Amino acid sequence: MKVNATLEIQQRENNGKGAARALRRSALVPAILYGNKQEATKIALPLKELTIEYKKGAFFNKIIDLKMDGKVIHSLPRDIQTHPVTDVIEHADFQRVDKDSIIHVFVPVKVLNQEKSVGLKRGGVLNIVRHEIELLCKPDAIPAAIEVDVLNVDIGRSVHINDITLPEHVKTAIKGRNFTIVTVAGRSKEEEETPAAVAAATAAAAGTAGTAAPGATPAAAGGAASGATPTTGAAAAPAKKK
Repeated sequence: MKVNATLEIQQRENNGKGAARALRRSALVPAILYGNKQEATKIALPLKELTIEYKKGAFFNKIIDLKMDGKVIHSLPRDIQTHPVTDVIEHADFQRVDKDSIIHVFVPVKVLNQEKSVGLKRGGVLNIVRHEIELLCKPDAIPAAIEVDVLNVDIGRSVHINDITLPEHVKTAIKGRNFTIVTVAGRSKEEEETPAAVAAATAAAAGTAGTAAPGATPAAAGGAASGATPTTGAAAAPAKKK
């Protein structure tokens, strides 16, 4: 079984929010260890070491050895709870596993050959329907990623789970469905026409800017001129008496 990290843990006895806060003040994370037909065990582990492993990525697909009193327990991380503001880890769940355990894992999808794809080079748009795939496998068979090659995927075509060759002893958790993983879609008519429409509107605006309408007087084109004659029908100002 491939082990990705080893963390020192200690068993905890006290329950409640007060006990959990006390652990966090000591830079420890309260956690639960369960599974493999054994009772759940309350544990605590160092915040710093747990955070380092968590931030490496793919944390929930890694086998973590938990070491307590000289005994090593193989486990799979199942949940991490963080503070809503600081993102500091506040709680963790681990599942006991052994080499014969069948476990559920969510493995990320990795898309290959996007820059060479037939459909994408023709102007298609890549749509990743599933960013992760739920798999059933043994702990030593967890794949790092499910690779999806879109090299020969044309516009309007899709890649389904049945098109993927999974590693040995690895199966999908979803049964009886040839679900879609990625598609290459064509651009919509609106998306294609928008750039041309914008260019035409810009050119028209540039050609007509500052041009007066046919038959318009200078006042209409540039505003009322100084000393313009009164509007038709307006009374003339009375003559000044000498």
